[in-house]
Amino acid sequence: MKNMQLVQIPTEDGLTLPGLLYESANSKKAAIYLHGNGSSSVFYSDDVKDIQAKALNNKGISYLVFNNRGAHYIKKLNIGNKSKDAVRKRFGMSYEKIKDCIYDINGAINFLEKKGYKEFYLIGESTGANKICVYHYFKPKNKVTKYILLSGGDDTGIYYNLLGEKRFYKLLKESKEKIRRRKGEDIILELLPEEIFSYKAFYDTANPDGDYNCFPFLEVIKNLKLSKKKLFRHFKSINKPTHVIYGEKDEYAWGDVPKVVEILKRQKPEFKYEIIKDADHSFSKHQRELSIIMSNWL
Repeated sequence: MKNMQLVQIPTEDGLTLPGLLYESANSKKAAIYLHGNGSSSVFYSDDVKDIQAKALNNKGISYLVFNNRGAHYIKKLNIGNKSKDAVRKRFGMSYEKIKDCIYDINGAINFLEKKGYKEFYLIGESTGANKICVYHYFKPKNKVTKYILLSGGDDTGIYYNLLGEKRFYKLLKESKEKIRRRKGEDIILELLPEEIFSYKAFYDTANPDGDYNCFPFLEVIKNLKLSKKKLFRHFKSINKPTHVIYGEKDEYAWGDVPKVVEILKRQKPEFKYEIIKDADHSFSKHQRELSIIMSNWL
């Protein structure tokens, strides 16, 4: 697209994150896209963001997609400038803590403000939806006007189900101890090769009482007692217009997307909810439909 430009987004804690900005002419409105975890990235993928950008641009909304610090499994980034004083550290899903999304989101908003934008929307997909919940929970008086949550996931439930109760709690205990001994950045060899996690990232992701656990669907559906803290506390804290969207065949929704959506409706009945027929977790082959829904609502 002719209106697309490569940009660099500085964060408050010294990172520089790459992104793509699709600008709508003379617009003061911008949507910011937050991708999921794993090998996720806004680069090296298909061109579905062009479809979303076109729909948003047609409504007078610019679109910023960028790699947050959780992009890829492991990625080395400089903290500070590229001089000899810069510190190079490992980031990516294997080292990410979800609360650090506050730095990334604020960085994106500050970047857009300097370009003259006045109104902001957040679109979060998969873990990106969790990050919107965490961001609002800790920064409720933020500059965002509306949120779109796409395929918010239950990672705590996924790992509890995958590992089994005994192994799940064993790894949580080991992770907590490694963090205490300042070895939290060691990779958990027991999970290789299927999963690449440092102890600190696994604990952040799987801890039932952690900030990552925004959508504890398995705990509710199976009446498990994993969490001591209030369930859905991050999600329920949101007091801005929010549109929640799932694919009918989301492979991470415990085989019952209507049930998952109904659980969320009980928490926040005032939000808008939508299920896209035949769509999977990533809305594969349904990007045009999703883009129309998002752009019309915003």
